[in-house]
Order: sequence, then structure tokens, then C-alpha cells
Amino acid sequence: MRIATAHQYDTAIATLQRRQETMQQQQQQLTSGKRVQMASDDPTGAARAERALAAIGRVEANQRALEASRNSMTLAESALGDANELLQQARETVMAAGNASYSDAERQGLANKLKGIRDQLLAIANRPDGAGGYIFSGQGAAKPPFLDQATGVNYVGVSGVIQTGNIDNFQLSVDGRTAWEQARSGNGSFVTDAGLNAITGNPPQAWIDSGRVIDPQLQQANQANSYSISISGTAPSQTYSVVNTTTGAGVTGGTYKTGQAITFDGISVSVSGTPADGDVFTIAPATNSLKVFDVLDRSIKELQTPLRSNAAIAQSNSGRLRDIDAVMSGLQNVRSQTGERLNNLDGTESRLAALRQYNTEERSAAEDLDMVQGISEFQNQQSGYDTALKTYAMVQRMSLFQYIQG
Repeated sequence: MRIATAHQYDTAIATLQRRQETMQQQQQQLTSGKRVQMASDDPTGAARAERALAAIGRVEANQRALEASRNSMTLAESALGDANELLQQARETVMAAGNASYSDAERQGLANKLKGIRDQLLAIANRPDGAGGYIFSGQGAAKPPFLDQATGVNYVGVSGVIQTGNIDNFQLSVDGRTAWEQARSGNGSFVTDAGLNAITGNPPQAWIDSGRVIDPQLQQANQANSYSISISGTAPSQTYSVVNTTTGAGVTGGTYKTGQAITFDGISVSVSGTPADGDVFTIAPATNSLKVFDVLDRSIKELQTPLRSNAAIAQSNSGRLRDIDAVMSGLQNVRSQTGERLNNLDGTESRLAALRQYNTEERSAAEDLDMVQGISEFQNQQSGYDTALKTYAMVQRMSLFQYIQG
């Protein structure tokens, strides 16, 4: 078959151009470090890299949400810690008020101290989160979530929490109502208090302690019942009787002795002092409704009340210490939950970092160039292109005209 000289030249030029294009592509890959720069370079690898890139984007979004949650939970944990320290100061103040030698003026001074503590606690409850909201705003509030009114401090936020909305649902706020207004009242099982004398209508001349559970199973069976303890007679020949005010049935009774335990339906309480004939004490089921600021307001009001009897002071002191312990326990529980969320965030952060590393490596495997292999191939193409140029130059001199002229 006869091959024309022009065709031979055209074929050689086309081959040189293809080699030049291939070498240029490899040079671009070496420069960028990417084996796949367009989807047409490797459709399968490009799709694999795109999936990894999308996964990295999701991980980065989760990491941003995690950091926002960490900041909020750190602020909340710090605020709850500050609140517990202030409540400890309030507890010490109330305990000091139980000193029988204190005058009404001294107790007024302690009430003023409690007012200062109350104001500081209100500032903590309304502490901003640094992002235009409030730590204890629940599901969000444009204004401080706790409003100090004539009737006391009321929660005006929206109960609940704000979450990031991603798969992990990182928490961004704390439910202020749960933290500050839903402590377990009394000793956690029941609430003891002084009633009014059934004969005179005056406060009792004795006081009742917080009580305790001695038979959990029996107390659980009667936890919805309320009781009253009535004292009859005059000292030293006094008796007591316990009535289930929920059913109206008598429960137990006996000779009254100051400080002696009165046990019934799985619980035990003690009445101390010298009660008057007709003094009444009440026992009611505990509820999740004890509010921090109500406890402080009641403590302040009682300390400001002059001319109280020793029994009234002892009852007030015992009851308010019990309530402060209860609200401190409630805040501490919320603080523990917040700390646990921070621990979970640390674990999630490690998982997200590992997931991002995996997808980064996956993307690199799909589109990055093996530099050793790339350099080797580029050198091979360069050598081939150089050889092709020399061959073309030799063939170009083999034409008939050059032979005749030669």
C-alpha cells in the first residue's frame, strides 16, 4: 500500500499533538496535586470525592452546632455553680437566724442579707448567653425569663429547651422552670408544717421536724394521703392523735413526749417543745413545685416578723433550712445533667473528628494524585515526546526532494 508523504506528515503531527496534550494534562495534575480535576477525568472517582465532600460538610455543620452547645452548657454550668454558692450563703444565714439569743433587729439584718443574696440569684437566673438570648430562657425569650413582681418572681419564659435540630440534637439552652421552680418540696416524700391551734387559732407552741421515711414500700402505698397530728390536754399529761385527712380515718395515737418519734404508714416525724391544747401539725405529699425565690421570700418575710415565739422561730428555721436544701438539690441535679451533656459533647467531638478524618482520606483517595507515580508518568511522557520529536525530524529529511538535493 502506497503511503503519501503528506499523510505521513499529518499523522506524525497529530501524534505529537496528542503526546503534547497528555504531557500538559499530567503537568497540570502535578501542579494542582489532583488526579481528578473535572468529572470527565474519572466519573467514578469524581462521584466518590463528591460524596466525601458532602459528608465533610455535614460533619463541619455538626461541629459548629457542637461548639455552640458547648458554649451554652459551659455558661449554664457556671451559672448553676454560682447559684449554689449563693444558696449556701443563704442557708448559713437562715441557720444563724435560729440562734435563740438574737433580737428582732438582728434578724432584720439577716433578712437584709438574704435580700442581697436574692437579688444576686435573680441576676444569675436572668444571665445572658452572649448570643442575644438568656441561659435559662427555655425555648427562647426576647426579655429576661424571670420577672420580679409584687407577688414574687415569676418565670415568663417558654418552658423547654432549644436544640440544634441536627441528628445529635445538641442542647442550646436550659429550662429555667425546671432548674429554678420545680424542686421536690419537703424531704422529697412528704411536707411537714405547723397548722393553727384548733381552739385558739394561734400558731402552735411546739414545732415539727422534716420527718423521714422508715418503710419505703408502705410509704409509697400511702404517698397520696395527707395527715394531721393533733395535741390534746395540758403538760405533762398530753396525748397526740394522727388522722388521715384524705380518708378521714384515724391512724394512731398515744402519749405525747417532746422529741419522741411518731411513726405511721411508713413515715416517722417528731414534735418538739411544749404544745398547747389543740395544737395541730400537718403532713402532705411532696410535689415538684418548690421555687427558689419563693423559699427566699418566705425566709425574708419570717425574719422580718417581730415578736415571734421561740416555737415559731424554731419551726421557721427548720422548715426554711429544709426548703433551701431542697432547692439546692434541685439546682445541683440540673447542674449534674449539664455536666453530663458537656461530657457527651466531648465524646461526640472525638467521633466527629474521626468521621471528618475518614471522609478527608476518602476524598483524597478518590481525587488526589500519587505524586511519585505522577512524576514517573510525566517523565515517561516527556521522554516519549522528546523521542517523537527527534523521529519526526529524521523522517522529515527523508523526502524525495531532499534526497535529490542531498
